[in-house]
Amino acid sequence: MRNKVASRVKPGSDKLIFTPWLNGERTPVDSTTLRGSFYNISLSTTADHFARAVLEGVAYNTRWSLKYVERFIGRRMDTINIIGGGAISSLWCQIFADVFDRRIRQVKDPIESNARGAAFIASAGLGFINFEDIPNLIKYENVYDPDAKKKGIYDELFNEFVNI
Repeated sequence: MRNKVASRVKPGSDKLIFTPWLNGERTPVDSTTLRGSFYNISLSTTADHFARAVLEGVAYNTRWSLKYVERFIGRRMDTINIIGGGAISSLWCQIFADVFDRRIRQVKDPIESNARGAAFIASAGLGFINFEDIPNLIKYENVYDPDAKKKGIYDELFNEFVNI
């Protein structure tokens, strides 16, 4: 349902921006006083806009953190695996690809990814596999490449998101 509702609005949600700081923020800034909100609400803003803006706002916040992760590891992550409940949404996977300007791989059965990861680590610890084997054991449902036509709007709104 949320995919259908959010997909009725064009990328960028007509410049509606959601900040997902409902209980403060820890990464990449540490502030207990930040709060979630919507910016640029107008009389033409619909429930569909709010739905898409929430998906995009979480992606903007994750992109903000990605910059620091890449700095820490010393390289750009050209391909990123997505897991968890949000990874069930094909729309959200595409939004992440477009906002990040990176290839997103949707891991098969994404909700079970944490348990599977723990099993891989245990298997490696017990000597049944090597850690180097793990990437070849991961299966993917879909791959999402960024749409270059959306880069301009998402870069613009990401910069505004960080300014907020």
